[in-house]
Amino acid sequence: MDARTRKHPVEDETADEARMLAETITVKRDRLLASLTLIAGIGLIVMVPFALRGGAEFFMPVTAALVVAIALVPLLEWFERRGIPSKLSAGLCVLIFLMLAFFAIGSIVVPATDWVAQVPAKIPKVRAALEPVIRLYKHLDRWIERATSQIAIGPAQATPTVNVEQPHSMLGLLTSSAPHLLIQLFFALLVIFFFLAGWTAMRKKAIVTRGSFEGALTTARVIQQVVDATSTYLGTITVINIGLGTLTAGALWWLGMPSPVMWGGIVAVANYIPYLGPIVCALLLFLGGLMTYPDIWGALLPPAVFIGFHLVEANFFTPMVVGHRLTVSPLSILISLSFWAWVWGTTGALLAVPLLIILKTVFSAAGTPDIAGFLFEHGTLTHAGEEDEEEVEDRQQMEPAMVDTPKRRP
Repeated sequence: MDARTRKHPVEDETADEARMLAETITVKRDRLLASLTLIAGIGLIVMVPFALRGGAEFFMPVTAALVVAIALVPLLEWFERRGIPSKLSAGLCVLIFLMLAFFAIGSIVVPATDWVAQVPAKIPKVRAALEPVIRLYKHLDRWIERATSQIAIGPAQATPTVNVEQPHSMLGLLTSSAPHLLIQLFFALLVIFFFLAGWTAMRKKAIVTRGSFEGALTTARVIQQVVDATSTYLGTITVINIGLGTLTAGALWWLGMPSPVMWGGIVAVANYIPYLGPIVCALLLFLGGLMTYPDIWGALLPPAVFIGFHLVEANFFTPMVVGHRLTVSPLSILISLSFWAWVWGTTGALLAVPLLIILKTVFSAAGTPDIAGFLFEHGTLTHAGEEDEEEVEDRQQMEPAMVDTPKRRP
């Protein structure tokens, strides 16, 4: 019996050592897998922008179509609540979107073609209007030349000649790019139609197929919040931009500016791009003023009127209407604007804020650090090697009893 009892502590110690070794190997394996996953995730994040830019012919129309489709979901649901079938409701939404798009394109592109055709004939008038500025520039250039000639060390180098190629005609540009644009537009319209036609079934399937009630509730909340945020922003901004463009067109008509509807449309479309859009509008209005009015002071009136309207809209009206619903930091808007403009150009700049709102809504609803866990209903952040809360509490309670207390002397 004594020999057996002596073997039990040895066997227990061996089992404990084996268990500790297995736990250590498991912890190291989990941390290695986590490190590899982190490295792969960083590499994927670095590669995605270049993939989006390289595959712009596919990703850009698909992304734009999905953003437009999400914004049209409330209109689709309004039709469906009145008993209209899903496919017919989707067709009506696409038709309404096409009517608005064709009206905007027709009111901008056709007059803009005439303005571009008038540029060569208007160059002398623009030069005459800019004569005071040109004269000031010449005096400043002479003063800089005299100042630099006094401190010049070596001989002056010859000024390099720059050959400027003449731009292609607008008709040739449209002829060469029209087939490609029509194919992308047709593809985007198909994406919008099939997305809206299957929206109700897709949403129901995404909610029902979740393995738990909490997962289904979270999915339903994320979907609804994404739709509400996107449609609210785009719908509100569209109404505000139409109002701003209408006011600008009316003011330009009163000032005698040709094609006021075109300028109002340009203002309405460019105002979708934060910060950069209004600057481009002001420069274009100044150029149009130079082509219309005899002096530079008259040319400053159109951009001044637009800037006044824009300041009121951006600082008072838009924050009052949109501010309490959607709060996005200006830094996030600038980063998103620069990123998507680098990836997809002007189209990316137009999609920057809606995509930022969609991502922000998904992150805030699903949880920022565990998006993959939300998608697969399992956490992706492991706590291997860390003690549970119960183990920590038990250890803290046992520590006072384990401390050796000094013995009292008799």
